[in-house]
Amino acid sequence: MIVGAVLTQNTAWINVEKALANLRERNLLDLLALYNIADADLATLIRPSGFFNLKTQRLKALVGWIIRRHSGSIQQMFSEETAVLREGLLAVKGIGPETADSILLYAGQRPIFVIDAYTRRIFLRHGFINEADDDRAIQHIFMKHLSHDAALFNEYHALIVRTAKDYCKKREPDCDACPLSTLPRWL
Repeated sequence: MIVGAVLTQNTAWINVEKALANLRERNLLDLLALYNIADADLATLIRPSGFFNLKTQRLKALVGWIIRRHSGSIQQMFSEETAVLREGLLAVKGIGPETADSILLYAGQRPIFVIDAYTRRIFLRHGFINEADDDRAIQHIFMKHLSHDAALFNEYHALIVRTAKDYCKKREPDCDACPLSTLPRWL
């Protein structure tokens, strides 16, 4: 999950799955193995995810951080309080809010809502947010109005992604068929 959160930056999940399969095939879904593999070899294996040289650097930085700060223990990492862990993740070069929150929600089962381009697009088009709202303000809306339950946030986010991909497309949205078409436009 943690590796996937980095690899999914600016790419489709289907490409991430190919990269993860390459890593799994070579038994490299292990912190020490990832840390010790040569950058060029790692880049080759994650090539399907795009931006492979940049993602190699980001993966190495994140894995190195986990090894240094948490003795290479995912369990120890997730024993930290959510806000402290989030700040630590954000301090890792190449780990932004969406990636940090994805790690917290999907790998750590922490109740933190992931804000991504799909969420922004849908909620902007329906008038629930303004163009000027930053991701933290949008996240606050979800955190304020939904029960703090990781499973709920996971499902809700998955439904947002599905709706955005199937109906609320970046270009040529299918608003008439959208399951959200009956929602009022608030702004």
